[in-house]
Amino acid sequence: MRISLFIPCYIDQFYPGVGLSVVRVLERLGHKVEFDDELVCCGQPAFNAGYWPEAKSIAVKVLHRLAGAEAVVVPSGSCATMLRVFYRELFAGDPQEAAARELGSKTFEFSEFLVDKLGVTDLGSRFRGTATFHDGCHGLRELGVQSQPRRLLENVRELTLVEMEDVTTCCGFGGLFAVKFPMISTAMGETKCSLASNTGADYLISNDSSCLMHLEGLLKRSGSKLRTLHLAEVLANFR
Repeated sequence: MRISLFIPCYIDQFYPGVGLSVVRVLERLGHKVEFDDELVCCGQPAFNAGYWPEAKSIAVKVLHRLAGAEAVVVPSGSCATMLRVFYRELFAGDPQEAAARELGSKTFEFSEFLVDKLGVTDLGSRFRGTATFHDGCHGLRELGVQSQPRRLLENVRELTLVEMEDVTTCCGFGGLFAVKFPMISTAMGETKCSLASNTGADYLISNDSSCLMHLEGLLKRSGSKLRTLHLAEVLANFR
């Protein structure tokens, strides 16, 4: 397939290795990966803040740039949800509504694309250690992505996957929520970090770097040895 990669702004700015890992995985499977560096944001921060006209001005560019895409893969449940679900709300009754629905129909979160679209659960990856997995809220609740990343991780050689208690609990990031309500966000994040640490895992893995950015900061400040990794970084280890 010809796959258009949509890289969230925080991955581009803070975790570029995640994007490179996604490309490595998809190219290993024999697909052609395209990346449009003019696409720098999906518009979700403005959308969540209630600035819909501003969000729409950003989203229109995304619609136009991805109009000819065969499939759009996003290494983030949050931004994949914006393109697939929230664009339909943003452009409801607008001349661009059909284009928004078309884009949503061919947009996939990374693990969802591998398992549900390509039928791939074993990439021949190898990663030594014990890991626990965090589900980002958008991917879990809006896209229904939960089993897919776990099926992929269960087939990674030398990796042991252990579930934390209250696994579906939010980490407290929530984008603007962390800015507007820092004390609540921090308390929620500390609870999530505690649940992850209680598993005895070496790594906290997620398919959303925004959650990991929040949790990584809390873990480092607490002196925890638990390391954070995006799912793609684990799967891209071929040995």
